[in-house]
Amino acid sequence: MAFFKYSLIRGGLFLAFFLLAYLVLQFSPLTAALLAALCAFVVSFIFLRKQRDGATAVIADRFAPQATTTQSAGAIADADAEDALIDANPDVWIDADRKPKEA
Repeated sequence: MAFFKYSLIRGGLFLAFFLLAYLVLQFSPLTAALLAALCAFVVSFIFLRKQRDGATAVIADRFAPQATTTQSAGAIADADAEDALIDANPDVWIDADRKPKEA
């Protein structure tokens, strides 16, 4: 249901932007369609994160129902290496999520 809802919202956004560009702004159909696609993408990317994540989860479950993670093998290997380093050296602190401060 989440995928259908997200697709319906994006389709509605596209239609609204297309009609605005074609009927109100008098762009050609191709230009209006390209502009509508871009605007619908931007609006959905910024404001529809929860719906997009739900749709992604539905697709991931549909194509890989037995998957236990969405991380790549490299990301898992990195996390395991960090865990091993911390276990071996409790005084070492790793914060890979932040950019290093410039000197």
